[in-house]
Amino acid sequence: MRKKTQYIHAGVTGDQETGAVSVPIYQVSTYQQESAGNHSGYEYSRTGNPTRHALETTIAELENGKAGFAFGSGMAAITSVMMLFKSEDHILLTDDVYGGSYRLMSKVLNRFRLDHTFVNTSDPKQVEASIQKNTKALYIETPTNPLLKITDIKRMAEIAAKHDLLLIVDNTFATPYWQQPLNLGADIVLHSATKYIGGHSDIVAGLVVVKSNELAQDIHFIQNSVGAILGPQDSWLLLRGIKTLALRMEAIETNSHKIAHFLQQHEKVSDVFYPGLKNHPGYEISKQQAQGFGGMISFDVGSAERADQVLARVNYFTLAESLGAVESLISIPARMTHASIPLERRKELGITDGLIRISVGIEDAEDLIEDLQSSLA
Repeated sequence: MRKKTQYIHAGVTGDQETGAVSVPIYQVSTYQQESAGNHSGYEYSRTGNPTRHALETTIAELENGKAGFAFGSGMAAITSVMMLFKSEDHILLTDDVYGGSYRLMSKVLNRFRLDHTFVNTSDPKQVEASIQKNTKALYIETPTNPLLKITDIKRMAEIAAKHDLLLIVDNTFATPYWQQPLNLGADIVLHSATKYIGGHSDIVAGLVVVKSNELAQDIHFIQNSVGAILGPQDSWLLLRGIKTLALRMEAIETNSHKIAHFLQQHEKVSDVFYPGLKNHPGYEISKQQAQGFGGMISFDVGSAERADQVLARVNYFTLAESLGAVESLISIPARMTHASIPLERRKELGITDGLIRISVGIEDAEDLIEDLQSSLA
């Protein structure tokens, strides 16, 4: 089955009882049992719901994993994965990580004595040098948020195997359409499904896919125990979003290449971060491990004042948090998505006050370029 066909026919489709082409929304909390403990496979919707099951089966197939799990948000998904570990365990994470992930590790999970170190995972030597006796997992984003750094997933898988670590990959930016980390050696892949998988700025959700039955049992136990599940209505919306993901990602990719090359040549832009540019340090690795470069671009205009001027003048880019929607979005990471990261840390990473991040949508590329042109003028 080819990729575009798979995104229509993957997982559970339709309803055998009625012949409905779309999976029904099972808006139900509990299920009738024939006798005590004897049920049809569903007993309580925290444990399992048919609509959520259809979504979880679909994302597992798209990521080529053993099982999928749907959570109430991307952060709920990440938190649930981190509950695989215990006090005094150590986790290595990509340094240029989403601000919410940074906040979770440094201000919440540290209270439970889950240790962590942020490291430049684009450099395998730094990763190996940072492994401790109590290190249990390597958590990477690739491409990263917001500087679009690339980590070699296969190389990280080799390091993880050598040191008996779990390899966890946040695949939000790439989506399973462009990149499949489990095929490259990862153990767990997760998504903020709020973004590209949903794709319409109308849902908050998280997804996790695992490659082994053992991890599937562990994550299901945590999901059922903690209860950070996705509801049936939102599960249905994600199923609908998945059916157009292939078309959306291809349209976004085409637009992004045009916009990145425009920004690269603009005299008022000092740096452009997009892995699809040949001068990007991760270009070759990205080409090897992914089939596309995605729709996220960051660029530096030199100062917070200039960034504010651009944001005040755009018409087709919506100033908003989040990314991955059909409409193009624009933000300033230092004051929005990554404001929770301390100033000194942002400076170390290169997240400047003049850095602008755009999530390219499916509008006409020429309209978007003209919008940026007039805003930068």
